[in-house]
Amino acid sequence: MSHAPLTTAVEGIQPTSYVGFDTITSQIEHRLLKKGFQFNIMVVGHSGLGKSTLLNTLFSSHLIDSSSGVDITTIPITKTTEIKVSSHSLLEDRVRLNINVIDTPGFGDQINNDKVWEPIVKYIKEQYSQYLRKELTAQRDRRITDTRVHAVLYFIEPNGKGLTDLDVATLKRLTQIANVIPVIGKADTLTIDERTSFREIIQNEFKKHDFHIYPYDTDDLNEEELELNESIRSIIPFAVVGSEKEVEINGETFKGRKTRWGAINVEDINQCEFVYLREFLIRTHLQDLIESTAFIHYEGFRARQLIALKENASSRTSAQMSSNGLSQR
Repeated sequence: MSHAPLTTAVEGIQPTSYVGFDTITSQIEHRLLKKGFQFNIMVVGHSGLGKSTLLNTLFSSHLIDSSSGVDITTIPITKTTEIKVSSHSLLEDRVRLNINVIDTPGFGDQINNDKVWEPIVKYIKEQYSQYLRKELTAQRDRRITDTRVHAVLYFIEPNGKGLTDLDVATLKRLTQIANVIPVIGKADTLTIDERTSFREIIQNEFKKHDFHIYPYDTDDLNEEELELNESIRSIIPFAVVGSEKEVEINGETFKGRKTRWGAINVEDINQCEFVYLREFLIRTHLQDLIESTAFIHYEGFRARQLIALKENASSRTSAQMSSNGLSQR
């Protein structure tokens, strides 16, 4: 009778002389720095909520043009939501970030906004389909180009009332297939008290509709990471303001803009929550956004597609056998 070999947990053994496997981290770092990181971010929301400006401010780079200052009444209204992708390569202290920005002009700008989310949902699913097809090829590429959407910044209008029917319908669909991060656009139009009250209304609606808002708690998170996620959820949706312009007030220069009520410093946490969004999106959860897309949303899509393929193949086989049986009678 054969027995499986017994394995026991042992404490780390210290080699008697230097081996060198501690360099594996620097080897990994060298390889990662060489190929860079891919990050794909989508912005969704009505025109005039500062989507382009906020994204440019987040990455401190001019990634997409803003329609700010343009008379939108002179711009032809598209019949459907468009999808526009722009690719950029950012370099910071030897770290290269290859970023695809997916803009969705036309969303919510029509008189009839019925099903304007469909092109967005279709685009996200198409990226999963393309990735799956490349995975299933007999001779797949060593590195599959990743166009899967890692984060969706969803802009909520600062109306002080709550989510619109369009917001509810869109968020219901997007939160099922992607990492959605809701923000309140042009939040400087609200007072601090109005912002607090509005956030409570929105958070209650998230719970009411059972939206699966990012970040997610998973089994592999430690207590500190779970606490961080909880603190982040407490201020979602982030009340944000963006600006690419430098403003000087009393000898101090900062990114912001002047209004008739004074100057707005986008990095002042007393005025808006841009700093919290940047910290969360880029400095603490960037890699998790990429991994959550791969291991949660894409894996779910992949499993459903493979099950469907298996069922279709089984149905065809059964139909063929039935057909052969009839022909032999």
